[in-house]
Amino acid sequence: MEVSLAFPSHNGCMAISQLKIRDDFVIDGRELEWRFSTSSGPGGQHANRAQTRAEVSWDITASKAGTTEQRTRLIDSVGERITIRVDEHRSQKRNRDEALHRLSAKVREGLHVQRSRKGTRPSRSAKRKRTDAKTQRGRLKQQRQRPSLDD
Repeated sequence: MEVSLAFPSHNGCMAISQLKIRDDFVIDGRELEWRFSTSSGPGGQHANRAQTRAEVSWDITASKAGTTEQRTRLIDSVGERITIRVDEHRSQKRNRDEALHRLSAKVREGLHVQRSRKGTRPSRSAKRKRTDAKTQRGRLKQQRQRPSLDD
């Protein structure tokens, strides 16, 4: 994940200009929607007053990132919108960084193309070795039997 150039936005918080997922897939920072709220859990007045929980949303259908094929693959795997909520840290900045990291990981996972398995079959010599081993094992077991009365 590579985040380039932070700059102050109109509401006073920092915004990113680009979120680089891969060399061929870069999300424009203006496509990300941020919301901040108070987080739950321990922390006393800090947790009750400070808006440290970070939530980032990205609408894939309205995005210009990547190719149409990549966006279609993403929509098929993760849906039309990705929303990440983080409130693990006491700092809003650390929660924002963690949200971006999780978003990029989810997008990278959605873009991953599973390679199809190439079927293989055993070689002629491998088949021969297998049947020879089975024959040998059968002979060994045959020798363990009690001799018949005919012998």
